[in-house]
Amino acid sequence: MEMDGNRDESLVNPALDINETKLHNSLRQKTWDETITKDSWMVFKVMAEFVDGYEKLAKIGPCVSIFGSARLKPESRYYEMAVEIAEKITKLGFGIITGGGPGIMEAGNKGAFNAQGRSIGLNIDLPFEQHFNPYINKSYSMNFDYFFVRKVMFVKYSQGFVVMPGGFGTLDELTEALTLIQTNKIGRFPIVLVGSEFWGGLLDWFKATLLKEGMIAADDLDLYRVVDTADEAVAHIKAFYDKYSVNVNF
Repeated sequence: MEMDGNRDESLVNPALDINETKLHNSLRQKTWDETITKDSWMVFKVMAEFVDGYEKLAKIGPCVSIFGSARLKPESRYYEMAVEIAEKITKLGFGIITGGGPGIMEAGNKGAFNAQGRSIGLNIDLPFEQHFNPYINKSYSMNFDYFFVRKVMFVKYSQGFVVMPGGFGTLDELTEALTLIQTNKIGRFPIVLVGSEFWGGLLDWFKATLLKEGMIAADDLDLYRVVDTADEAVAHIKAFYDKYSVNVNF
């Protein structure tokens, strides 16, 4: 449909209507009662998600979180590698935590499932690509409304992080873990980046821009290890815990 000579994109892309609605709601002047009521109920919803998460995950024991794209298909080499990494980490005695959805998340849960280990899925409601994968232990399947609550669960119950190639969500999870370790908010658990070709540009930017501008310290570049094979990823996790006793992060 044309409107004044311009195409009305909202008619061919309904998502634009959703975005416009959210913008208008955010900018609309609200009454004091509306603000207090909405914020108060949001606090209770957040509390409920934290309590539910803590109760379900309190006894899972040492785990490793695997992050990565929801969009990678089973035929992807990274999907296959994530399955292998998860299987081998599970055989070391760790559970596997993922975001519970498709792609790399499914691969991680599949590896844990294949090795008959604990397979945890922390899902979140997203409009297009997120749904539970079939490899999660039902007792460890959770659904979140809030990204920040979900990220707390990832970090609180993980003793290591394996980061496969992914998009904005994966970068968010990676930088969250790096920041918490850098600022001593959690222990210095191993962070493994899988795929030097994929991560190379970002890591070069860390050195050429962040380090050069004094925004990070040289030691911060030691917070992660870059590998290209499943065996290298698992070996780094194993070497860390051969050196340090495995203590749960809660």
